[in-house]
Amino acid sequence: MHVDAVEIASGFYSVLIGGGSLEVRIEPSGVALRVFVRGREYAATVRDPREWRRDLDSAMGAKGRQQIVTPMPGKIVRILVNVGDAVEAGQGLLVVEAMKMQNEIRSSKSGIVERLPIAEGQTVAAGETVAIVA
Repeated sequence: MHVDAVEIASGFYSVLIGGGSLEVRIEPSGVALRVFVRGREYAATVRDPREWRRDLDSAMGAKGRQQIVTPMPGKIVRILVNVGDAVEAGQGLLVVEAMKMQNEIRSSKSGIVERLPIAEGQTVAAGETVAIVA
């Protein structure tokens, strides 16, 4: 399952999970974190970043056709690839500007760019498909 999160204010995050959106509040609590979602509280800890990175690298080898979606609404300011280009997992495909910040949208797998249903200057919604890599 693909999950994207963006901090919208200090300690507040917009999280996209499987096409749904959640607002999450996170507060430090000693060495742990208190996470508030839909009126419920959860305890969390932060894993060693090196371990997280190893897991991310493994996940980047996604199989099959992958739809690349925007994690937040914004404007396409730059397209970095063309249809037919070979790309590597983690390679930047395009740049979306949201809340005056530019965010590079990366490929979730190595493959060929099959479709780019967007254009520079176009406004996109959160969760909108911006590329397909096969």
